[in-house]
Amino acid sequence: MKIQIADTTLRDGEQAPGVVFSRKTKIRMAQMLADIGVDELEVGIPAMGQEERSTIKALAGLKLPSRLITWCRAKREDIEMAAECNTGSVHISFPVSSILLKAIGKDRAWLLDSLVNLIPFAEKYFDYISIGAQDAFRADPAFLKSFNYLACRCGAHRIRIADTVGTATPSQVTRLVEYHLSENIGLPIEFHGHNDLGMATANALTAAEAGAKIISVTVNGLGERAGNTPLEEIAMALTLHEKLYCNIRTASLMELCRFVSSASARKIPESKPITGEAIFMHESGIHCAAILKDPLSYQPFLPENAGQKETRFVFGKHSGNKYLRKSA
Repeated sequence: MKIQIADTTLRDGEQAPGVVFSRKTKIRMAQMLADIGVDELEVGIPAMGQEERSTIKALAGLKLPSRLITWCRAKREDIEMAAECNTGSVHISFPVSSILLKAIGKDRAWLLDSLVNLIPFAEKYFDYISIGAQDAFRADPAFLKSFNYLACRCGAHRIRIADTVGTATPSQVTRLVEYHLSENIGLPIEFHGHNDLGMATANALTAAEAGAKIISVTVNGLGERAGNTPLEEIAMALTLHEKLYCNIRTASLMELCRFVSSASARKIPESKPITGEAIFMHESGIHCAAILKDPLSYQPFLPENAGQKETRFVFGKHSGNKYLRKSA
């Protein structure tokens, strides 16, 4: 089964503290993301101001092969501003947990009433409407089901189930996705995860295995707090998966990740999965000797599969006499 990749580096990634992308950078980033095979780009928040809307319009003018979508709060004025941007698609985010509703001074009645009114309103401007269940994993499951049913009946095209504060575990993700599907609500599921407990990639892959068709990601996992599901990690995990796949051209990952690293002034840790400089570096004699015979003996994939350089061997305490003699 194909899994669609929805990248939100230009929106959620830029929300990382201290990160600001220029229009030129956003255009180049969007082009690189589209070239690598990303299905959808979440390109910004129109309500942030005229400059943001002008940049989104410029991105829409590129006519990229990826779907472009904007992010809105559950407000008519946000949707009207998004309509100026010519993306054709919109995401409307609704806080579905009691803790977030309380934080904004709203209740469930307001939430459901807003849903009923805003989807038909958005249909006047957009061909594709995504509805976000923000903080879904801390929401009451029965209420979430009612919310999802209503979104479907009102004309939404998908539901984004968001692990907004990154507290979900793979087993919780499986249960929620399977529950949604078993209720036959009728909308495809997008999973949007954060990495606060270090499980964003595991949760995203679990969501896909449970039946979610769209996975939200950012390059390098860039985002608020501990970040989001990293594009490069889920792309490689799907590439190696027996039953799932995506359209990402993984050989171009390194170039993209380095560009975003430079643009965000966030270094890629040397042991970072997929793109870290040290992950194809070996010292153990047992490993080195085996890799010389078969590069996949102690590596899950070849360096070039992710756009990395060749495997490197380091002589040290663990190299062993046999490997040292073989390499001499």
